[in-house]
Amino acid sequence: MNFSESIGFLELCWRYFFLGFVQGLTEFLPISSTAHLKVVPILLGWGDPGVSAKAVMQLGSLFAVLAYFWSDLKAIIRGLSLAVTQGNWSSPESRLGLALILGSLPICLAGFLIKSFWPGYATSFLRSIPAIACVSIVMALLLALAERSGSRFKNLKMVRGRDGLLIGLSQVFAIIPGVSRSGITLTASLFDGWERKDAARFSFLLGIPAIALAGLVNVQDVFQKTSFWEGFPLIVGVISSGVFSWFAIDWLLKYLQHKSARVFVMYRLCFGLILLVLMPHLLSN
Repeated sequence: MNFSESIGFLELCWRYFFLGFVQGLTEFLPISSTAHLKVVPILLGWGDPGVSAKAVMQLGSLFAVLAYFWSDLKAIIRGLSLAVTQGNWSSPESRLGLALILGSLPICLAGFLIKSFWPGYATSFLRSIPAIACVSIVMALLLALAERSGSRFKNLKMVRGRDGLLIGLSQVFAIIPGVSRSGITLTASLFDGWERKDAARFSFLLGIPAIALAGLVNVQDVFQKTSFWEGFPLIVGVISSGVFSWFAIDWLLKYLQHKSARVFVMYRLCFGLILLVLMPHLLSN
């Protein structure tokens, strides 16, 4: 069944509100929003809302991360401006800004190449339920290994361009549903010796260009092809996504100050195994 087929306007608003809730919670927790937005509506019998609609709902997450880190972003922009005009790249803000720029290049390039040269990406095996299940389990094991082996001596004041590029390269794998953009960058950061809280903070800041790219590339197409009937409920989903994204960011940063990411390891293992068990049902819908 099509996601919006044969249902009332209020029901469609409720569906997008709920998917905004799912997007908001899973975008910044290391559990893959793309995987959940594909699996959850199928489990509920709603059908797949489509890649473009899911990408547009990420704009809510973009607004949330911009609002949450607004003071940080202003400091980074000031640091970069002074570095460019005065040639002094020694401040933590300018080095962090440079790391974020370098770290954003790989995912932007990957997104452009996929959009330009892989027209069948949305229906490829990489986005299938079996792939999501297996990838989720693999990522759980990698996060567990990173938690166990990471030395946790780096923080944001020590960041260099090399750190941004390394974590940015890992972020490219987030084009595969089930990997999780925040999950892969957090895992790479822990392997590279970051403190958990600062690793999450850098991951959120690094996600701004990636989330913006995914949402803005699709927003025009979606609203040109949809009527008010579907357009307004999608806006409800964006607002819902923004609200719950803000709370997810705030909660995770506080959580990682004192606790490990092992709870997400267990969740991802269970999520992947449940998908394998339910795969016949999911594939038939």
